[in-house]
Amino acid sequence: SFTMNIYLFVYDLIQFCGHSWIFTNMIIRFMTFGKDSLADTFYSIGLVMRLCQLLSVLEILHILIGIDKSRLLPRFLQITERVIVLFVVINSQEEVQGKYVVCVLFFLWNLLDVVRYTYNMLARMGIYYLPLTWLNFSLCIPLYPLSVLAKGFAICVSLPYFESFGTYSIKLPFPFTFSIYFPYVLKMYLLVLFTGMCFIIQNLFYERMAHLGTDNIKNKRS
Repeated sequence: SFTMNIYLFVYDLIQFCGHSWIFTNMIIRFMTFGKDSLADTFYSIGLVMRLCQLLSVLEILHILIGIDKSRLLPRFLQITERVIVLFVVINSQEEVQGKYVVCVLFFLWNLLDVVRYTYNMLARMGIYYLPLTWLNFSLCIPLYPLSVLAKGFAICVSLPYFESFGTYSIKLPFPFTFSIYFPYVLKMYLLVLFTGMCFIIQNLFYERMAHLGTDNIKNKRS
């Protein structure tokens, strides 16, 4: 409906503004302070980044109630990957927040999202620019695997701190003999992360063919 279309446009606009601010801030800080800015990435933009990622959870709801026609499982995996890495791994370990991999991860996320939300906003109005459409459905294919590698590296870097501090590890008192050692959970999640990557990349190629096929391009031009 028209109302839902306006709502989705406003949602995309808010996300575009948030990610554009983060992306611009990162570039300006790097041009001003050089490598010194990399270690301060989380402290300078972490709050806005967390707000944007929390807001992105609404996209799962959009699909469930039918106002977004995207496939549920690939989008669910992409959103949960970011939430887990950002809130569980990076946010909980201050020692990880200053690592360069956080800057790389944020750069890849925001580059993808600035393009995606720009495309989405214009699509809500029925506007399709072929270069932007091509960029939206092509850029994610090489950058998404790079972001997964960065996520995996961030998890590996965090493991010694989870081991030494015991964060999220649970040992139930007697008479229970059950315990959860969180570094093992993260190591198992690495397998899930890279397995899900294969599925999502396949879906990205499918979406690219669906939107950049010859017939679709002709229809959008006409």
